[in-house]
Order: sequence, then structure tokens, then C-alpha cells
Amino acid sequence: MSMKSIPVCSLSDLEDGQMKEVAFEGEGKILLYRLGPNVYATSAFCTHYGAPLAKGVLTADGRVVCPWHGACFNVCTGDIEDAPAPAAIHSFKTCVKDGKVYVTADPSQTLKSNMTRTPNLVSTGVLPIGQDVVIVGGGSGTFHAIESLREHGYMGNITVFSKETYAPIDRTKLSKALITDSSKLEWRTAAELKIKYGTTLRFGVTVTSIDTASKQVVFDGGKESVAYNKLILAMGGTPRRLPIEGADLENVYTFRGVEDSKKVDAAAQEGKRMVVIGSSFISMELVVAVAKRKLASIDVIGMEEFPFEPVLGKEVGKGLKKYHESQGVKFHMQSRVEKIVASESNPSQATGVVVNGQTISADFVVMGVGVVPATEFLKQSGFQLEKDGGIKVDAYLQVMGQTDVYAIGDIAWHPQQRTEESRRIEHWNVAGNHGRAVGKTIAGQPQPFVKVPIFWSAQGQQLRYCGLGAGFDDVIINGNPDEMKFIAYYVKKGQVVAVASMQNDPVVSKASELLRLGLMPSPDEVRAGKNLLDIDIASSAAKARIVHP
Repeated sequence: MSMKSIPVCSLSDLEDGQMKEVAFEGEGKILLYRLGPNVYATSAFCTHYGAPLAKGVLTADGRVVCPWHGACFNVCTGDIEDAPAPAAIHSFKTCVKDGKVYVTADPSQTLKSNMTRTPNLVSTGVLPIGQDVVIVGGGSGTFHAIESLREHGYMGNITVFSKETYAPIDRTKLSKALITDSSKLEWRTAAELKIKYGTTLRFGVTVTSIDTASKQVVFDGGKESVAYNKLILAMGGTPRRLPIEGADLENVYTFRGVEDSKKVDAAAQEGKRMVVIGSSFISMELVVAVAKRKLASIDVIGMEEFPFEPVLGKEVGKGLKKYHESQGVKFHMQSRVEKIVASESNPSQATGVVVNGQTISADFVVMGVGVVPATEFLKQSGFQLEKDGGIKVDAYLQVMGQTDVYAIGDIAWHPQQRTEESRRIEHWNVAGNHGRAVGKTIAGQPQPFVKVPIFWSAQGQQLRYCGLGAGFDDVIINGNPDEMKFIAYYVKKGQVVAVASMQNDPVVSKASELLRLGLMPSPDEVRAGKNLLDIDIASSAAKARIVHP
């Protein structure tokens, strides 16, 4: 390591509450932050997808939020604050001398190609058997739980049981890009998780029951079991199939994992006819992913008047529908599927979908109609499930009525920040942040879950969303959804509870922090033209106004 200390800017060029990207030794870049009298420095790019953090959001309590997907880092240490960041960023020493800001850094660590800092793993497992954390599931929550456990000093063994045959992947890329090679999606290889993180991975395993009295996870049809000290349930969801004729035909696909991506990728070839049942995010991301493949037709069937309507509202849904129609997609909205028609010559294959008495021809069908919590096996294990199959947890994500058992991700009904209302949220970031919170709690630093949900979707332009807008009673829109450039504010009971945007970064990142800090403007202020990006949440003056949950 070759350290260099050089002046990068004048202190007068950096105001309180400001961040500034500066050059370092040729191609290197460093991000400076001034919080009151202190100046901090980190590497300049988000470790998730490489976004320039200088275009993100800085807060007075020392957080920098990525402008794209909500990943967040501590500006003092570079540590991960929020998922989906898979790794920390570098932090560098600073000093002020003769009015100049000096940064001491290894120049190689200032390059974008080296933006990821090696994790500070306090331990990799040294306690005896009987102090094990067992995780059931292999998704985002599992990956972040492993990271968090080791970062925060958990010294026991970690065992993961996953139905999937690969290490935790960036599942969001499946529907957005139809990637079919799991090795290109893994956050960490199985070897890394085993050697560096002291994790035992059991792939292709189905857990069949949990014996909470003896603290045993039972699998392989009851033939084997493993003891746990703490148990994390992170099974995620199982794609729904409509209870209609033809739903189980061979070329009727649901979408969740790499094998599903392989099937759709193989089917979506030039000249083929695709029918998509469902008009929300997974379905429409798949439509975008195959739109340039010269398919003969793409038909989308939805229950509402416009796609995305329950989440984004009519006006935004209308604008997105217009975009997809410009790409050749045909919509059949306010419709219900009656049945899927099998081929006369090959009864195992679907050749059409009947909607409103009309048959839409199909070479393959994708059923994107949501997921159900993958909790069926828990019914026989004494767990109390909600009507939808979810599991109710407390503020620390511990399962209600159970000891040393946690539930995270798609399956967890958890109390929401500020309102305490229990909700189950199927967002990638939520699962990751659940894992981080539980890992910290189990490691001995109890951490209630207080994160603001964030998600994103590729819809011709990048759609970004934060908050809890379900059941909104009004939508305030700045901009024009028909032009795919807007900010939408979702209002419920007189408060802005969620924000969505296209081509207006970093508005959603800023909105997520305003929601977190209790500083979101009122609907009347938004209607009067209040600009979220003009609200100071980074200076010393702003720090006194921050209301932590």
C-alpha cells in the first residue's frame, strides 16, 4: 500500500452540508463531505451498481445515499448503512492546513475499479456447536444477514438451507435482463461465504418442519435435522398460479429464479408470440427485457384500467401504458383470464389464452400475478400464520409467540416506522435491510427495523419509489408521465407517504431521507411548489430539526 497525502481543494470551496467530488492522483476520485467543522472523505462510487455518490444525498447525521437505488453509507467510516450495498466504501483521513483540505489515501483505492472495501469481519465462527445461527432461505435477506452477523462480531457457526442451487444472487437482474448464469449474479461465491464468512451452505435442500421445543430444523423429508441457537426464516415467496384451466401447461411460466429466467429466455425468440398475465412490476420488466427481440406479438392482460395502477395510480399508469404501446405491446385491461388453451396436437403445450371470450394466440405464457409467502411447512410446526401466509414479527423482527426465531423479507409482517401499523412488503431492499438488522441484533446489538422501503423498476426509463403508499387517497404530480419525466407524491390521511419519479434523480433518495427524518413537506407545501431537493437536511442548522424514529 502506497499512501499519499495531497491537497484536493480549498476549505472555502466546501460549505457546511455540502459534498464535492475531487480528483486524486490522475484518474482517482474522492468524495469530500463537510458536516459542521469536520471534513470527511470516502471513495466516490456506490458499490451496488457504481453510481456517482456525489449526485446522491448527504444528511447531517453522516449518511450519503446513492442517487439510484437507495444504498447508503456512513461518511465517517465508509460502512454500509442500508442495502442494497453489497460492500462498504473506502474512507480516507483528512486534515485542513493553510486553508487547504488534505486527503491521505492509497491512490489505487480512489479508482472506480477498486471502489469496494474489503469487509471488516470481526469474526468468522469460533464458538462450539450449539451456538449456531441457522438461516432457512437463500435470497437477499440471507446474504445481508450473513454480512451483518460477521461485521458486528457474531462468533458462532452460520448454516444456510436453500432450495436454490447457488449462493445468494442479485435477483432483481433476472426480470430486468433475463440473465441465465447464476455465477454472474452471485454477491459472493459459495467458496467466499464458506471460507471468509465461516458459513455452511446446504443447497438444493427443502426444510420440512421446525421443532421449536428442541430447536431443530428438520429437512430431507424428516431424515435429518440441525440444531439452532437462533433461527432466521427467510424463505421469500412462491409465485402464484391462477386456479384456471391450463395453468400448469409446460410453456406457462412463473418467474422467480434462474431456472425460470432460462425458460423465458429460451422461449422469447424472434417471431414468437408472448402473452403476459398480470400488469405489475415483474410482468412489465419482463416485457421490457424482451421488447427488442423481434417477437411477433406481446400481449399483456391486466385487471385494472392501467398497468401499475394499485401502486402508482391512474395517471402514472396511463403514461407507462402509452410508452409500452409505443414499443408494440398490446394491452387487454380490465380483463380476467378465463382459461389457457392447450394445443390439440400437443396437449402439454399452451397455444392461447381466453380473455373476455376472445382467444389470444401464444407460443408461451408468463404468469406474473404475485407471490405467496413460502411458509406452508410452518403450519405443522406450531407457527401462527396470517391469512396470506405471512408471519407477524415485532420491531426487532422476532416472530411473535416464539423464542429465538426471526422472520425477514417477503414473509414478515412487521410494524412500520412511526405508524406501528403491521405490513408485509415484497421489496428487495426491505429484505436486505431486514437481514442487516437481524444480524446486528443476534450479534448482541439489538436493532429495531426502521428503514423506509425503496424499490426501482426498468420501464423504458428508471422508475424509483420510496415509502408506503398503499391505499393512497390522492396523488400530486409534477411533470408529465406521458413523457416519462415526473415526480408523483402519494398522499394518505393528509400526509405525503410515498414518492415516485422518473428522470428526476436524486428526488426519491432525498424523499426517503425526508420520510426517515420526519421532515417530509405537507401536501399543501408540495402543491405550492416546494422542491424536495431544496430542503436542507445536511447542514449543522438542519441537524437540530432532525427527528429520529
